Amino acid sequence: MNTVSYKDAKNKYCFIDVRSPAEYKSDTITGSVNIPLLNDEERKEVGTTYVHIGKTEAKRLGVKLISARLPDIFEQVLELKFKHNNLAVFCARGGYRSSFMCAAFSSIGIPLFQLEGGYKSYRKEVIGSIPKLNERATYIVLNGNTGVGKTDILYGLKGLGCSILDLEGAANHRGSIFGSIGIGECNTQKKFETNIYDQLVEAEGKYVFVEAESQKIGKVTLPKCISEKMKQGIQVFVDANIEHRIKSLKKDYTLDDSWISESIKAMDYLKRYIAREKIEMLKQEVINGNFDNVARELMEKYYDPMYNFKSDKLNYAASFHNEAGTDNVSDKMFKWYRAL
Repeated sequence: MNTVSYKDAKNKYCFIDVRSPAEYKSDTITGSVNIPLLNDEERKEVGTTYVHIGKTEAKRLGVKLISARLPDIFEQVLELKFKHNNLAVFCARGGYRSSFMCAAFSSIGIPLFQLEGGYKSYRKEVIGSIPKLNERATYIVLNGNTGVGKTDILYGLKGLGCSILDLEGAANHRGSIFGSIGIGECNTQKKFETNIYDQLVEAEGKYVFVEAESQKIGKVTLPKCISEKMKQGIQVFVDANIEHRIKSLKKDYTLDDSWISESIKAMDYLKRYIAREKIEMLKQEVINGNFDNVARELMEKYYDPMYNFKSDKLNYAASFHNEAGTDNVSDKMFKWYRAL
């Protein structure tokens, strides 16, 4: 059987993840194509058979289940083979599933490579590389109150050729209690770290722009080496008036009508900080569609005091006011950065 390591296959092979859809969703090699040999329920069934009956019977069941979808798998692999010279197949640890896939296709004249160590070897590469990639970076950290447009400024800087680390994008969460509204569930810790790895691999030069974040972003935790390096980074401050911030938040949080039900649900987590009567009043404002009133109240009475308490302790290398638009701020920050 032809095998290949991740380092040798990276950027040269198309990866096929033959694990179940749930495993793939949790985390995978970036850019890989999921062609599951077993769906989630079948994988559980085979696992249960292995534990309660034995290895041979589990293999027998696996072959039976996989055989039923081999024609569809064949068509998917054939389509990929037309597009890519080399295909590398992986499962969890480089075991039965990827071995079966490679053997089956090699027997009919379609050679596939098996990724050595499977997903586990890739995960090891991610975990081992993040501290090394982090060590070479000097972070320029964007600080500022909620709604000043830090994420948009980051991507404006990226468009100007700067390296960035978008931690909220990596987490698929904006970091606050309302951080998942309109964008779905937070990524897993593994997926979060994979996304960080991908961005740091792409980073060029010494400086990397990043938005200030807490240790926790939704349900994921920022690697300690990165949070510590960010504290040592160059701190800059971004400000904007309240009207601009409300407009910015409205653009991001009201992507569809689900913002109403999701906002109401999220507000229950504020009860430890805000009086119950105030929470009920804010919920009614949400039901009435009064986003502006809710955003203003939460920023002025909750988010700003909490953020300013932490922010006032920092020494900023530069300050920028966002009023003419994030592109304008990105341009000004880029000119300042070029003079470092």
